[in-house]
Formats: sequence, C-alpha cells, structure tokens
Amino acid sequence: MMKQRLGLISLLVADYDEAIEFYTQKLGFELMEDSPQGEKRWVVVRPKGATETAILLAKASNEQQKQQIGNQCGGRVFLFLNTDDFWRDHALMQQQGVKFLETPREEVYGTVAVFEDLYGTRWDLLQLN
Repeated sequence: MMKQRLGLISLLVADYDEAIEFYTQKLGFELMEDSPQGEKRWVVVRPKGATETAILLAKASNEQQKQQIGNQCGGRVFLFLNTDDFWRDHALMQQQGVKFLETPREEVYGTVAVFEDLYGTRWDLLQLN
C-alpha cells in the first residue's frame, strides 16, 4: 500500500523577510530553512510542534503571482491552524496584533475564528472537539 502525505504548501508572499517575521513573531512558527536558491530563497516555516506539513514562503516573481498574494483561495479560508488550546493561542495572537475577522465561535466540530495573515490570506484558528 502506498503512503502519501502533504509535505509543503506553497504560499505566495511579497517579501521573504517580512513574511518570516510575521509567521515567526506573530504566529510563533519555527523557521525551518532559509537557503539561497539563486535569485530566490527556499524559506520554510511550520507551527511549533508540527512534524508533517510545513509552509514554503514563495516570493511572487511575476505580475500574475503578485496579484494572487493574499487571495490564493478566492477570498475563502485557505489554511487551517489547528491548536490544542484555542483560547491561549487566540489571546497570544491578539497580543501580537493578528487581525481576527470575527468573534470566536463554538461550532459542533470545535472552537474557531477566522484571521488574516499580513497579506490578507484567510486562516481558521481551530480547536477540534
């Protein structure tokens, strides 16, 4: 039986350094790699404690890509940040100035609130029941 998993998710950004700062300082992610690749860089971040999937911060390199920054999912929530303590992480993120688009809500599946990254990409902060 073949086993597969998602390793990296590519996320378009305008600037490597400002994106690294947002993800590491505001969201508390770990910087896993920042390697030069010619004119580009290979920049990988992931939530602390994550062992499988990480995010490749990919600097937009042409006008079409630049237009998609912050809107890679057509205005819908694009990424889901699961947590073991919603209220802890929500409070920490608010203290860091992360923009939440709604008041946290209790759903049948757990506690959730939508927030935006520095470019407007929508995320769910989510604690599953």
